[in-house]
Amino acid sequence: MHDELVDHLTRSTPLQRGEALRVIQDVLAYFDETTENYVRRRHRELQAQGLVNAEIFGQIEADLKYRAVAPPELSLRQLRRIVYG
Repeated sequence: MHDELVDHLTRSTPLQRGEALRVIQDVLAYFDETTENYVRRRHRELQAQGLVNAEIFGQIEADLKYRAVAPPELSLRQLRRIVYG
């Protein structure tokens, strides 16, 4: 899985192959979180820090502009339309 990326990381960092693979898997799992789950998680985290909802929702709104989120699941037809128009 992701051999080219693992190879790149082992060449460009001091990581060993197994470590690089774990890092990649962790990053992919982090970005696999849906928008809804991200919003719920961040709300809990910010609430635990003592922020009120007005501050929390403003922060989440700002964060979402820069967050990579999992794409929606695409049907085969949708994939074909992406490729062929």
